[in-house]
Order: sequence, then C-alpha cells, then structure tokens
Amino acid sequence: MLPFAAVRRADEVTMGRPRRSRVAWSVLALAGAAAIWGYTAFGSTPPVADPSLLARVSRETIVRSVVATGRIEPITSIEVKSKANGIIEKVHVDVDDVVEPGAVLVELDKENLNARLREARANLQAAEAAHAGAVAALRKNEVEAEAPDVDFARRARARAQELFDRELIAQSGLDEATSALEQGENRQRAAQGQLLVGRARVAEALAIVAQATAAVERAAEELANATIRAPIRGTVLTRDVEVGSPVSSILNLGANATLVMRIGDVERVFVRGRVDESDIGGVRLGQRANITTESFRDRVFGGRVTQISPLGVERDNVTTFEVEVSIDNPGGELKANMSANAEIVLEEAQGALVVPEAAVTYDTNRAAFVDVVSPSGPVERVGVELGIGTGTRVQVLSGLTEGQQVLLPR
Repeated sequence: MLPFAAVRRADEVTMGRPRRSRVAWSVLALAGAAAIWGYTAFGSTPPVADPSLLARVSRETIVRSVVATGRIEPITSIEVKSKANGIIEKVHVDVDDVVEPGAVLVELDKENLNARLREARANLQAAEAAHAGAVAALRKNEVEAEAPDVDFARRARARAQELFDRELIAQSGLDEATSALEQGENRQRAAQGQLLVGRARVAEALAIVAQATAAVERAAEELANATIRAPIRGTVLTRDVEVGSPVSSILNLGANATLVMRIGDVERVFVRGRVDESDIGGVRLGQRANITTESFRDRVFGGRVTQISPLGVERDNVTTFEVEVSIDNPGGELKANMSANAEIVLEEAQGALVVPEAAVTYDTNRAAFVDVVSPSGPVERVGVELGIGTGTRVQVLSGLTEGQQVLLPR
C-alpha cells in the first residue's frame, strides 16, 4: 500500500497536463497576431487613404468677389408733366414704345388756348397802332418845337426897330412886329413842352407794345405747351393718363402736378445695391462686375462699378455702402425693376493652382500647411504660400504642383 504523500503527488501530475496545454496554445496565438501586425506595419504595401478625403491640386481661374443685390434701373429716367392746364385730347404713345427727342407724346384740348392767342395778337396790333400814332404826334411836336417862324419874326422885329429909329414907321408898326415875335416864341415854348409829353407818350406806347408782345408769346407758349413732347430718347415706362383726363400745370402745382408718363433710357441701366463695410474697402470705380437676374438665369451680363457712396448706412448694427453698377443693355432685354445680383470682381487669377480651403491648416505663427498624400509613401505635411481665397477655394502660390493629392479633414 502506497503512502499518502505518494498518492497526492501522482494526482497532481495527472491534473497538471491539460493546464500546460492551454498555456502553450495561448502563446502560439499571440505570436501569430504579432506576426500579422508586423507584416501589416512593416510590409511592402502602404496604407490606403479614404478617397473621399482626398482633393486634387488643380489649375483653374479663381475669383474673389462681393455681391450687391438690387433692382435694374435706367440711368436716365424722367417724369413727364405738362406746363399747361387742360384736358387730354390725344395720346400718341403707349408703354414700351421707343420715342425720340421732340416726339409728340400727348396733346391737350387747344380751343381755349387758340382763342387766347388770337386775343393777344389783336391786342398787340392795337398797341402797335397806338405806338405809331404817338410817334406821328411826336414828329409834329418836333417840327413845332423847331419854330422856323420865330426866326422870321425876329428878323421882322429887327427891321421894324430900324425903321422906327429912322422915323420911317409909326409906333404901331413896331408894336405889331414885337407882338408877332412874342407870339412865335410862346408857340415855340408850348411846342417844346408838348415835345416832352410826346416823347413820354411814345415810350408809354412802346411799353404797351412790349406787354402785348409778351402776352402773344405767352399765349403761343401755352399753346405749344399743350403739345407734350419727349425730352429725351428713351422707352415709355409708364403711361399715367388717358384721353379725357384733366391735367394740371407743373408751373402752378410744381411736384404735385399731374404725372403724364415716365420715360427712361433702358439701353444703359444700372443696379443699385449695398456692400458690407468689411468688403467695401476692396471695391473700386471701374471694377468689372457680372450681373445675373431671375429672368435670365443662364445669362451673365457685364457691367462696371460707376459709383460708390461715401456715406455708410447702419441698420440692425450692420453698416453697408450703396454701390452702383452700370450695365450696357443695347437690346433692351433687362427691364426696369428686375431683381438682379451684381457680382463685383475684387481679385482674379487665371490658371492658378487651387485647393480646398478645408485642406489648409495653420500653426501658432499662422503659417499655412497642407497634408500631401503620396501614392508610394506616407502623408507628408508641406508648407504653402497662399493667394486669393473665396471661402471655399484658395490659391496656392508656392509649395504644391498640379495633380498632387491633399488630405481633407474628417
């Protein structure tokens, strides 16, 4: 019979065999995993980046711009109003008609105006006749004021005095000669006085003629004003009256006078929009702009910046500046009050190397870097010099070449 100690040792040997087998298999599994990891990490096949996170360095035109939104307006637009009061008798044009300077737009009833002109002309004729009579009277007064008989009477008085001194005539003969001279001198003085009156009457008659002439001219102008003509070449934008409509004169009511129609030159139009103060510093007169409208979504119209307001307007804590962009519109396709977006080109570079701005990272010194993915090697961080940026794309001045792949952030 075996001792108790020998029996226990034999049991330990029997129970320990399967435990050592499990340990051995665990070691083999760890070794296999390490071998696989080593092959993956140090093998010849590099890791493959997610294609959705790669962007190609391309060469294209990049533009930095700012958009001013507004409406199409004619550069020249006027309100046509009448200088004469009256009732509209004829309307010769309609909306969208093109008119030339001097073209007849509207005619007022002229019956009363013609009567006024005839009356004014008659008054002028009467004034001219009165003037002619005053001139004739003046000439008569001038002749009378010269008094040629006074010289004759003066010589007769001298002869009578000589004869009287020689006692060849009586005192009565001398007295008659003296009386004749005094009467002639009195008539001369009276004529000279009438001469002044005659001159005054001629001046008065001349003034009346001038007044009558002015009345004729005024009546003729009122008659001419009854025919309303186009002051400029343009397109009829609105027609605000019809035949039979009463019209008040702008000379009487000013801005409150009846609006007849609006005319605008739609061959040259502009967009008046607003630009934020953060962008206005880059806007300059003459800069190119691309204009798009809702009506012509597939077309781009060219324009230029022609006016920049020097005064900003603050609204809702945002300051903006008014900018006008002029557009050539020879075909008249752009209509007044169309909504339009004017993209003002601030900077432009053609054939530039461009990458997405999301691919660019910056260090603490604000130096720019991109991660370049090589087909046969690991990702390499490269410093770049940047140019024009649009918010989504940015120009690369140096550091990259066309066709390289850059890594985008996840």
